[in-house]
Amino acid sequence: MTDSPPRLVPAGRAWIVDVVIAVLVVVPTFAPVPFPELRPSSPLVCALVLAPAVLLPLRRRLPRSVLIACIALYVTALALGTLAPGAALAVVIAAYGMADRLTRREAAPVAIPAVAGLVAAGIVIELTTGLDTRFLQVGLAVALAGALGDAARSRRAYVDAVIERARRAEQTREAEARRRVTEERLRIARDLHDAVAHQISVISLNAGVATSTLEARPERAREALATIRTASRDVLAEIGSLLAVLRAPDESGSREQPGLARLGDVVESVRVAGFDVVVRDELAPDVLPLTLDIVAYRVVQEGLTNALKHGTGRRAHVLLRRVDDAVEVVVTNPLDRPVEEPTASGFGLVGLRERVESVGGNLQAGVAPGGFRLAALLPLSRSETSGADR
Repeated sequence: MTDSPPRLVPAGRAWIVDVVIAVLVVVPTFAPVPFPELRPSSPLVCALVLAPAVLLPLRRRLPRSVLIACIALYVTALALGTLAPGAALAVVIAAYGMADRLTRREAAPVAIPAVAGLVAAGIVIELTTGLDTRFLQVGLAVALAGALGDAARSRRAYVDAVIERARRAEQTREAEARRRVTEERLRIARDLHDAVAHQISVISLNAGVATSTLEARPERAREALATIRTASRDVLAEIGSLLAVLRAPDESGSREQPGLARLGDVVESVRVAGFDVVVRDELAPDVLPLTLDIVAYRVVQEGLTNALKHGTGRRAHVLLRRVDDAVEVVVTNPLDRPVEEPTASGFGLVGLRERVESVGGNLQAGVAPGGFRLAALLPLSRSETSGADR
């Protein structure tokens, strides 16, 4: 079992580093130096000072064990009367390798006692044998190597953390971009439906009226055809406005959204198609802020569009009133005969529900006693309420 997981080092560089380290450890052993204490005094000591060259390549997998073994070999050589520079260098390299590969919490329990033991052994040997062990220089070199290794590991961890943060930030930006694209697609889908669905329903209904009255009541057919022409122009203008926004080079493009000020137009288009529409508006002028004004208009538009497309009667009722700190918008169309409750899977109701919920409101749609009922409750914030009251 290894003391630490192997560190990923390119194989092409690792063996070169190990060869260079082995040369640095071995060469001082055979170098012709004038100081006898620096040369091995026996074959056993020679083996002791050369052994670290074999052990150091294992420092990547066994950093603690290699450091302890190098210190033991160096101290043993000292006790036998040899101050081996190569063995001392091996201890320094092992200390650096351990601090570079282990966290501070993992390395400290081994590094501190090892340096202390190395210095203490050097002092004892110097006092007992008189050999100049240079314990202070060796101890400081080992401590400095450990500090440098820890600094290298900390810098590498910092760089990895920065890269990871950058990667997560990029992922966050991509997720945000995808979210914005999705929201924009939904907004375009809602706007396209709002711009087209009602007018197409008016065109379809009036086309049926014109076909059925072309011979019997030509004047009624002409009115229906005129309504078709007007509705066609309106829907083309709406689509052109939407395309202009989509083609805008930046977010400066804006599209004017209709509000309750244009309620009369949508009601009149339904009346021309032969529907009896009763509007009961109990709201004071300018009671709604702009966002709620647009949503309220879209609720009425969608309710009347559904009445044109799915209603069995030719009547509709629109109610606008204030209920406490909210505005209630209700569109009902009586049914002449019982019908199954329609599913709410149409894109119109889905988009309308998203609009209502975006302002904190609630939308209900379904068959009620006497007909189909579409009701939205749009809350007014305190600031908007006070501003409207003034």
